[in-house]
Amino acid sequence: MNQKPSSAFIGASWVALMAGFAAYNIGLFNATMQLNEKGYYFTILIFGVFAAISVQKCVRDRLEGIPVTNIYYGIAWFCTVLSLVLLTVGLWNATLALSEKGFYAMAFILTIFASIAVQKNTRDSIGSEPNAPKESNNL
Repeated sequence: MNQKPSSAFIGASWVALMAGFAAYNIGLFNATMQLNEKGYYFTILIFGVFAAISVQKCVRDRLEGIPVTNIYYGIAWFCTVLSLVLLTVGLWNATLALSEKGFYAMAFILTIFASIAVQKNTRDSIGSEPNAPKESNNL
């Protein structure tokens, strides 16, 4: 697992993250919903990104033999699933056109997926450096 990702994959991951994050937030900015609704959807996006990165880190730490408590691992998974459920419930009950609901769902999924890919690339890049420590809890 010490192979550095290609520059193309690193770039594509960052572009996907920025595109998903920007599209979702530009959509929120231009939406006619109330400010509290916009805040709800923005919070779910940030919560989901953090939770997905936590899951990726836990999985990777376990693969590399770095101890991860079961409670943190479970909470990370729970929060990831919860962010998806909260988005689904919010969109299900929203008075938006189906195309808008689909847009938010796809931008959310793109951002979550891309955040995992960026975290993986960062971890792989640091792990493949010649002087990198074998065990690092700072990632």
